[in-house]
Amino acid sequence: MRWWPTVSKATTKADLIAGLTGAMIVLPQGVAFATIAGLPPEFGLYAAMVPAIMGAMFGSSWHLVSGPTTAISIAVFASVSPYAEPGSAHYISLVLTLTFMAGLFQLIMGMARMGVLVNFISHTVVIGFTAGAAVLIAGSQIKNFLGLQMARGLPFHEVLEQVYLQFDKINPYVTAVGVVTLVSGIVLKKYMPKLYMILAMVIGSVAALIINQMYGGTDVTHIKTVGALSASLPPLTHPDLSLTAIKQVLFPSLIVTMLALTEAVSISRAIAVKSEQRIDGNQEFIGQGLSNIFGSFFSSYASSGSFNRSGVNYAAGAKTPLAAVYSSVFLVIILLLVASLAAYLPTAAMAGILFLVAYGLIDFHHIHSILHTSRQETAILAVTLIGTLVDLEKGIFLGIMLSLMLYLYRTSRPEVVSVVPDAEPDSYHYVPLNGSPECPQLKIIRVHGSVFFGAVNHVQQVLLDVDEHNPQQKSLLLASSGMSFVDVAGAEMLVQEARRRKKIGGGLYFYRMQNDVHDLLVKGEYMEEIGENNSFPAKSRPIDTIYPKLDSEICRNCSARIFAPCHQSLPNGEPRK
Repeated sequence: MRWWPTVSKATTKADLIAGLTGAMIVLPQGVAFATIAGLPPEFGLYAAMVPAIMGAMFGSSWHLVSGPTTAISIAVFASVSPYAEPGSAHYISLVLTLTFMAGLFQLIMGMARMGVLVNFISHTVVIGFTAGAAVLIAGSQIKNFLGLQMARGLPFHEVLEQVYLQFDKINPYVTAVGVVTLVSGIVLKKYMPKLYMILAMVIGSVAALIINQMYGGTDVTHIKTVGALSASLPPLTHPDLSLTAIKQVLFPSLIVTMLALTEAVSISRAIAVKSEQRIDGNQEFIGQGLSNIFGSFFSSYASSGSFNRSGVNYAAGAKTPLAAVYSSVFLVIILLLVASLAAYLPTAAMAGILFLVAYGLIDFHHIHSILHTSRQETAILAVTLIGTLVDLEKGIFLGIMLSLMLYLYRTSRPEVVSVVPDAEPDSYHYVPLNGSPECPQLKIIRVHGSVFFGAVNHVQQVLLDVDEHNPQQKSLLLASSGMSFVDVAGAEMLVQEARRRKKIGGGLYFYRMQNDVHDLLVKGEYMEEIGENNSFPAKSRPIDTIYPKLDSEICRNCSARIFAPCHQSLPNGEPRK
């Protein structure tokens, strides 16, 4: 509720407009989603009422709107239809049980502070998922925009294929309504950015009435509308919490839980990129959990963050979560008072509006930056976007998996740079080699990154390459200030390297080892093997201790002399001639 002090007359006005727009948008969507889920049409609208209020009040996003979604609807149908006839009382009871269980799991995860899991969803994955979902939103509306007959839930590539195959069947009257709405929305957005969606839908509806009057009515034009809706509040219900019902929906509810949380957090983060708001993953889990738990007692099936409604909510100028609350209130009012007016709202007009919403969700600026800055990030973007187009719920998981794999690859290869002492007499720093001469007996390298189990082989190979390249460099000094973390595998490798170098007549030394790394080596008794006297603190001069241990005969003929003691005497104390 940190947003509460920001509520003012201005924000209330903006939230009311956004709420009214969202309420109008959800009318046809709710009916469609409920049909996909195998439920009566009104259940899709019920799922946009109580869950939206609970998700807004207890979540962290100021713009996320909870409600029915395509992916959740498909998952609900696939999970429950094997156990009961879709649309039957038993089917509805199991769906409510699934919804309650999913909400309970979500709430538990939020209370257990598992929101940290969303930190593994990279910014690039969110952008790719957003763009892919935006394309799917537009793709799902093509049939309504062109007046074509297509099966529900077709993959995007099959939608394009159907458009090609049915190109000669495109309905010009329906398309005209969609184009009028779309063009009106584009123009009005420049001059009336807060009201353009509502006004564009009104213009589209008027255009449909005119076309029907001019060309002989709906029997000729085939312009479909949302249709009159039943004027009723969501009836009180209760999920079936019998052991049999819980066993049937337990695993499906876990799947719906993860899918819903991934959608909700991804959508809230995607919009937060534009709104510059910080998202609390734990609080978002709690909000989604409460929305589904309470929703299951108000005839709502499983809900999540809605891309369509959240995008509309933000684009319409919502300032606080109260916009989602107002949207639910307006939806109730619309159902009770003017449900019959939905009969005049063409589905083509809704399609035109959703085209605008989909376009606004695509972050062209960041996509351009990613394509021109990083091949790895470009690959993550492409995999997430394409994966989302193929399978919405799997697309983001593919992106997350690839981003984690590339991250692990990068961290498994910490940067190792050869350095030499700074030439300034009062400096304690080491600078990159850059072609400068180095000591033929002592190699100095700086490690940037963690030395953990995944990086052990890489770091160990670099250390082996040192004396293989120059066998006389038997001693090694690690400038360790950038070595931020060492695990047990890394500590074992360092001990092994210390033993190896001691055996060949050299040693392994550390400069500016971080306290956490030092504490781990001490607690694990690794420091006993390495030698406490081989670790030097900041602003000390390790060379003063290491130099006397070097081979005087090699130093006698050395011309590099990069250390201060080199100019005074040999390691055995013999003065330089």
